[in-house]
Amino acid sequence: MDFSLLNDVAGKSIQLYALMTPPAVLSAFISGTRHYDAPQKARIALKTSTAMFLIGVLLYLFGPYIFELFGFTLDAFRIGAGVLLFLTAVGLMRDSDPHDHQSDGEDISVVPLAIPLGMGPASIGAVMVMGASAQSGYELALGVSALFLAALGMYVLLRMSDVVARVLRRTGIAVLSKLTGLLLAAIAAQVIFTGIQAFMK
Repeated sequence: MDFSLLNDVAGKSIQLYALMTPPAVLSAFISGTRHYDAPQKARIALKTSTAMFLIGVLLYLFGPYIFELFGFTLDAFRIGAGVLLFLTAVGLMRDSDPHDHQSDGEDISVVPLAIPLGMGPASIGAVMVMGASAQSGYELALGVSALFLAALGMYVLLRMSDVVARVLRRTGIAVLSKLTGLLLAAIAAQVIFTGIQAFMK
């Protein structure tokens, strides 16, 4: 068994998992699915983790070409994603009921859970750098494997949301939502300012 391969995959998957901001995704998932039944939660958890993996693989393999095709830069993406992230933070701070704004068949799995919370500027930037620096099929396969494990870890975390919710209870979830909203607002501001600063140079 090639332990160096396992170490490489594990190291990259842990790095990507951390960049996907699991606490923010989990808090938004708990707040956004509190009135959902178990099958609905399981379906959204699967769709969210799958979307993270597919977006990650797409950007890992073709990120620079996609940005070039549409004529925008990573800094433009930072600003756009930062605005979406800020709107998500406002929603968490207001503690709005997702059913007040959702129509039948609409869910939160792709926006805002998968993007920009899970696959935000930090994780997308890291994925694109990894893809640009991959020089062989081995390195490409290693990156895809790391993305799969990171997305799998997110799926497991979201499936444990009921356990976390029982431990925190209603008041704890409300406090966690407010704190996450503040954190996301700060992250969004930093992301937007970074994008603007890069454009100004």
